[in-house]
Amino acid sequence: MTGAELQHLMETMLPDTLLGELAVATGFQQRDRKRDAVKFLRTMLVAAASPSGGRQADIMRHYFEMGTPRVVRGSFYDWFGPPLEETMAQLSEMVMSWARAQPVDLPGILGGVRDWLIVDSETVKLDKLLLAEYPSTGDYAALKVHKTLSVGTGTVVDYHLSPAREHDSPHLTLNESWRGMGLLVDLGYASVARLRECQTYGVSIVIRLKDDWKPKVQRVARADLKKTFVPGTDLDLFLDDVYLTLGNVVDVDVTVGATDLPLRLVGVRAPVKGYRFYLTNLGRHLGPHQIADLYRVRWEIETNNKLDKSSHRLADIDARGGAAVRAMVHASLISSVLVNSIVHVHNRVTPTETGRRMRPPLHAGLVARMLATAAFRIAETLERDDATAEWEKLAEIIVHTGEDPNWRTRPSILDQLRGWRAAPAAKKKVSSRAHA
Repeated sequence: MTGAELQHLMETMLPDTLLGELAVATGFQQRDRKRDAVKFLRTMLVAAASPSGGRQADIMRHYFEMGTPRVVRGSFYDWFGPPLEETMAQLSEMVMSWARAQPVDLPGILGGVRDWLIVDSETVKLDKLLLAEYPSTGDYAALKVHKTLSVGTGTVVDYHLSPAREHDSPHLTLNESWRGMGLLVDLGYASVARLRECQTYGVSIVIRLKDDWKPKVQRVARADLKKTFVPGTDLDLFLDDVYLTLGNVVDVDVTVGATDLPLRLVGVRAPVKGYRFYLTNLGRHLGPHQIADLYRVRWEIETNNKLDKSSHRLADIDARGGAAVRAMVHASLISSVLVNSIVHVHNRVTPTETGRRMRPPLHAGLVARMLATAAFRIAETLERDDATAEWEKLAEIIVHTGEDPNWRTRPSILDQLRGWRAAPAAKKKVSSRAHA
């Protein structure tokens, strides 16, 4: 990443003029000389990655450290109302709109779709005073963040909030806008109706087979059979010793549900637990092991959830009002999108030689720590008209401290599918004294 790229990204996502206009439009910036809306909004993002204290207390401390006029604690906390919530919600949508417009990185078997989207949720525990507004499955208050992660850009491109008690599945709605997309979800979203929607809207899907589903095998493409196959055989019987021996893979056409929805079922033998079965509507240009690898990419959203809570303090929200809680949730997710966008811009353009990366990719968690450390430096640089040299220094520091130290020995499945192979490490020269 160059300094010009970092500057463009920051100024596009967090421009002074736009932040100021947004604060006025939502009513957050009023005729109050003691409130600098632009600095306050940037402070919200700084405090999202701050390592100490409660979130609101950190926001107040950072805001005053930026040289703004001081107000008493009670007056400062009153700023966390509906206007701030609306401001952060609109800023979040603007940032995600920018992320959605970025070029995707989907080489090899990841191609063939406009993008692969992973849908999942994460739970945020809240103060008990919010139990009526955000009931959970226990005696505590909690909300869910329902997220859609783009594999092609490496960041969240859509999300919404709900009480934690609500089930995940109703919060995923497929429509015509999904046409040409790929979908990776866990069993919490599994239903025959959703699989039928994927067929209707041209969505490619890979999902695990639910234990209580009873597909019927209609045709065998690959499998080691003991006897003649009869079309329409129940899967349980097909998987029994009557038909199937312990081969390496299973690849069959099946029908599921009362309307006999046609799908493809593949099975890949796991080291200990026998076969793992996946339902998909992808063609046989991808083999069973490739289908299994695609499903493993779903783990990227689990990594993203961890980033939200460990690096952007989504688990540390201490507000007692609904508007304040939602404003800080938005701040955490905006910070997460910003970090992952930096990682995507850098990793996508890093030069390779014969398919091998000469430098490790950036690690989102390490980049998040770096941005938290340099937050005030970045804020000051954004306010300067001519800061080309400073942006170059910041970009160099982000790349140097953000490179993944374990990538050479433990590349993720997504890195492997992208063909990001590490260049061989240079052999260390042995001193002549060592042979003496």
